[in-house]
Amino acid sequence: MADIWLMRHGAYEGHRPGYHAPHEAALTVEGRDQVRRSLPLPTGITAIVTSPIPRARQTATLVSHLTGLPIVATSGLLAEWRAPSIVLGRTVETYPSAYRAWRARRLANPTLRCEDGESLADLHTRARHCAAFLHHTAQRHGRLLAVSHTLLLGVLTHLQEGPAAFTTAARTPWQFAERRQLATPRPAPPLRRTTW
Repeated sequence: MADIWLMRHGAYEGHRPGYHAPHEAALTVEGRDQVRRSLPLPTGITAIVTSPIPRARQTATLVSHLTGLPIVATSGLLAEWRAPSIVLGRTVETYPSAYRAWRARRLANPTLRCEDGESLADLHTRARHCAAFLHHTAQRHGRLLAVSHTLLLGVLTHLQEGPAAFTTAARTPWQFAERRQLATPRPAPPLRRTTW
């Protein structure tokens, strides 16, 4: 059984489909209610880690307050995909042409960035580091609840797809306050000695 549970934050101010939330977007009353309804947590969780972005941090703080569990780490590894600032607060209908052009080329060239945004390759690398961080933290603190964001969670749970995990994550978003276990990766098989 996995030692790590992943949870998306609750609903936040300004949310609508295709919306890239500004960093400071806070939980709404409905978002707080979603978090309350998500309880109780799975048995055995002993600690919480969270993204530093306010909507995730507020979710983690509310869970901590309602359950008595400590928040043992706040890590930028759990932050949402860093969308370019030219799309923050915008929806699909108002995306600028530079962003639309990047979207058309991003899978063919996953290292390509749109202005100050994070490339798909960079996001995948961060998600790999995040997985290692979560496993290390679980070894120190026991079963974890990690509070984060839909695109990062989607990439984290589809690491084997490489940078293309971003598109899987975008097509299958997590619901607000949804929880899933992080699968424990299988160890690599031992190398066989070959005699020549």
